[in-house]
Amino acid sequence: EQVDIYEQEQPDGRFLKHIKFRFPVYFGDRETQELCWDNESTVETVALLTRKKDVERIDIEMTVDREDVTEKATYQKIKEYVKEKYGLNVHTKYIAEVKRKHGLPMHEAPNKVDVPKKEYPRCPEVKVTAIEEALKYFGVMEQSENGRNKYI
Repeated sequence: EQVDIYEQEQPDGRFLKHIKFRFPVYFGDRETQELCWDNESTVETVALLTRKKDVERIDIEMTVDREDVTEKATYQKIKEYVKEKYGLNVHTKYIAEVKRKHGLPMHEAPNKVDVPKKEYPRCPEVKVTAIEEALKYFGVMEQSENGRNKYI
């Protein structure tokens, strides 16, 4: 349905920014209809497929080096971790608040509002602690020697 590309190739060689499909596709372990690479590290592959009349079957073999594959700390995974470990439901705005508090990188949300219509309550301290623990679990943040949290 829509493909967004960077105007120039990125330093890491990427040129795709966002793809929105008209149908569901599987990416990782879930079904989705859009892929955004602003904060994701992926491998892009281009393949040229041609039809040959005298060939009935084409065998393709791929190998993937799994050593450098790390699990990403998505908001959904953070919410699931906090629910499982602490029995608390946390809203994505609370996760964003904690990430902002610690200066962690965040992508620009397409639905971001410049001026909120009303003042929303701050994240309760018990949930802040649980979210910080989840960020440490996923390797996004670690405890430094002086007891303060820092970004990895």
